[in-house]
Amino acid sequence: MSQAAVAMPAAAAAPRRKVTRGTVVIAADRCKGCELCIPACPPGVLSMSKTGNHLGYLYPELAPGCTGCTACQQVCPDFVFEVWRYQEPIVEEDTAP
Repeated sequence: MSQAAVAMPAAAAAPRRKVTRGTVVIAADRCKGCELCIPACPPGVLSMSKTGNHLGYLYPELAPGCTGCTACQQVCPDFVFEVWRYQEPIVEEDTAP
């Protein structure tokens, strides 16, 4: 008598959470696309846009998860960032696989 393989249902992955403790206002029109902010961002929530600003430069875009740490603001030579911290963090469930 052989044993048939029994397919077990995959365990449902626990949803990941993004906690946003701050935000940045990005003056895309002033950005010259140096990308210094991208590696400076500790939570890694900045990425460069796919389209350019009025000068043709790519500029940073913000995804959920900002901590309001001001690292982007400190390295930016063009004063593009205005950083704000929330009094209460915003928690978002990430449903992406």
